[in-house]
Parts: sequence; C-alpha cells; structure tokens
Amino acid sequence: MKLKLEISPDLVALMQAEIRAGEKAVSTAMREAGADLKSAWRGQITGAGLGARLGNSIRLATYPRASDSLNAAALVWSNAPVIVGAHDAGPLIRSRDGFWLAIPTPAAGKSTRGGRITPGEWERRSGMRLRFVYRRRGPSLLVAEGRLNSKGRAVASRAKSGRGLTTVPIFLLVPQVRLRKRLDMTREAERVVDGVPGRIVAGWMETQRL
Repeated sequence: MKLKLEISPDLVALMQAEIRAGEKAVSTAMREAGADLKSAWRGQITGAGLGARLGNSIRLATYPRASDSLNAAALVWSNAPVIVGAHDAGPLIRSRDGFWLAIPTPAAGKSTRGGRITPGEWERRSGMRLRFVYRRRGPSLLVAEGRLNSKGRAVASRAKSGRGLTTVPIFLLVPQVRLRKRLDMTREAERVVDGVPGRIVAGWMETQRL
C-alpha cells in the first residue's frame, strides 16, 4: 500500500507570503513614522520662531533603502544638532572667559555677519567707544554717548555743540543667562515610537485584505 500526503494550500508558500507581508508592513510603518517625526520636528522649530532654515536641518533616512525588511529602521536627525539641542534643553550659558555675557539692546543693531553683534564689532562699525557702567541691582551696562536715529539705533552725534547727545545703553552685561526651552523633541519622538506597533499591525492587516 502506498500513501501520499498532500497539504493544501502549500504551507511553505503561505509562510513565504506571510513573511513578505510582514516585511512590507514593517518597512512601510518605519517610513511613515520617520516622515511623521521629521514633519513634527520641523513644525516645532518653525512654530517656535527659529526659522525655516533651521527647520530644514531636520533630515530623514530609512534602511534598507531599496527593499523591505523585518528589521527596517528610520533615522531622523538634525544637521545643526548644537543649535537644536540648545533650544531643546534650555541650557545655562556662561561666558567662556569667566567675565560677562554682552546682550545687545535694540540700539545696538544687528551684526553684519549674521547672529548677535559683539561689543568689538559695534565699536568698529559705529566709530564710538563703549563705557562700562556698574549697577549694584540689575545688569551692568556698556553705554555710548550719541543719539538714536529714526530706526532706534545708536549713532554718533553730528552736532558740534553736543545738542541731542545722550547716554545710550548698547549692551547689558550679565554673568550668565539661561536659554529659554523652546522645543520638546523627546515628546514628539516618544509619540511616534509609541505609534509604530499600531502602524505595523494596520499595514499587515491591509496586506491580507488585498
């Protein structure tokens, strides 16, 4: 007597199809999660008024790049990690040399090189000397003898008589300053990570319905 056993459907083919469905579901979930986090981080940065340029420093890469895998992963990072990290952590900033931090007032104007103007640059640009004014209460000052123009910037007085000359605060001097926390990158990352299992299950079930 000869017995022949046939299993229908083919279990090997069925398992292979299930693995392919799982690979597709995991890869799709990681791509979606990565895109979600990138969008959320960029939205936080621009929403905090830090500009689209810094927002565009957030980048995304998914692995593997050209195929599906049960070990698929997404990497989201910033090309400006120091700046983004500072606004995320709200660190305490001190002067490098242990003296003062010079915080420009509106009368100081802006740096021609971008960023915050320094006392040295301000003196070179304005042609005026800064004078130190110590205050027991509140920040000490760097002031200049000049006048304010129509834009509220300190400029040298043109009057030989000294008419209109006034003492203008140009910089506030503080020993340290705490940068205000303007971002919460961890909150968005945790939200996206918590949603990954649901994305995978939904994608796997969708594959089975097709």
